[in-house]
Amino acid sequence: MRGFRFALIRAARSRSRAELQTAQRRRPSDLAQRFAHSAAAPARPSFGIAFDVDGVILRGRSPIGGAPRAIRRLYSEDGTLKIPFLFLTNGGGVPEHRRALELSQLLGVNISPTQVVHGHSPYRELVDRFEDDLIVAVGKGEPAVVMSEYGFRNVLSIDEYASYFKDIDPLAPFKTWKVGQTDSYMSAKVHPSYDVYSERVKGVFVVSDPVDWGRDLQVLFDILSTGGLPGSGKGDQPPLYFAADDLEYQAAFPSERLGMGAFRIALESIFNQINDHPLKYTSYGKPNPFVFKNAANILEKLVMSMYPNSQTSKEVKDCQFSTIYMVGDNPRVDINGASKAGHPWSSVLTRTGVFRGKDNDPQFPADTVVDTVEDAINYILEKECIC
Repeated sequence: MRGFRFALIRAARSRSRAELQTAQRRRPSDLAQRFAHSAAAPARPSFGIAFDVDGVILRGRSPIGGAPRAIRRLYSEDGTLKIPFLFLTNGGGVPEHRRALELSQLLGVNISPTQVVHGHSPYRELVDRFEDDLIVAVGKGEPAVVMSEYGFRNVLSIDEYASYFKDIDPLAPFKTWKVGQTDSYMSAKVHPSYDVYSERVKGVFVVSDPVDWGRDLQVLFDILSTGGLPGSGKGDQPPLYFAADDLEYQAAFPSERLGMGAFRIALESIFNQINDHPLKYTSYGKPNPFVFKNAANILEKLVMSMYPNSQTSKEVKDCQFSTIYMVGDNPRVDINGASKAGHPWSSVLTRTGVFRGKDNDPQFPADTVVDTVEDAINYILEKECIC
């Protein structure tokens, strides 16, 4: 009997050694799959969020509506992104990485440049068409630097371009201010060696809100009426692009300020009154449905970088958000754009910017109206059953 028990113990030990050897020989992928089943990774979020900036997150450079506290709820305790979101703004004038750094500092979280979509971000898609052509970039900030970083080789800001033509601005002698130029490094980088008096401008890009409306209207009229060479007589209009078409937007001043759309109306009215053919142009920015489609694609890429092992390549191609929330303050731009974009977009209207109404906007009603961006995030997370 004693020998029989010893034989059973020896057999059990042999089985244990065999199982251990089998486990050691098992491929790492098999072990990873077993671990994944035993300790499942966090589920991929089924929704994303797009925030407008001016009037929702910031007023001027000051956060509003509890934005820093609210945005931090979209991150894990270790500072990693938990809920995919981006900033979808018609503003701009600086490269996306610079705006990401500014927002990171103001909000106290790590914002990636991929989470910043400016009105002029789609200009990247036009590089192949204008890469080596002379183009003029218009607007506040550093429009020529923005276009240069996108890959345009021969770009001048309207400040630089106008400075070559004596008396092109008849009101210049009456202006007491001086327009700042880019520093010497960037000037050398974006300043090609060509003769602006003989080479025609092949494209005009309004990157951000123009600063000197009087001069810019005059210079753009000259470029667009003469086929790209001021003072040379009539010619075919070069292509004209606007990064956005906001008539008004919320800045630091209590009431709304005139935006790029107002400048476009002024230029178009003048051009059409004087020329035989109407002004031709292309406008990007909200409420253009293309902008919302592009934002959805960026959110998809963002969520895949957050959860790289969550789906196979085929599944990635087919994956869609069930809902993307557009949080904005401007019914005509943010809410109208989300409505035009359709599924999966859902609109949330705040009362901290252009919209101040008690009830919903009558012309462009949102799916939900809240007071602040913090209320918007509370509403979204509660609806999505996330604490």
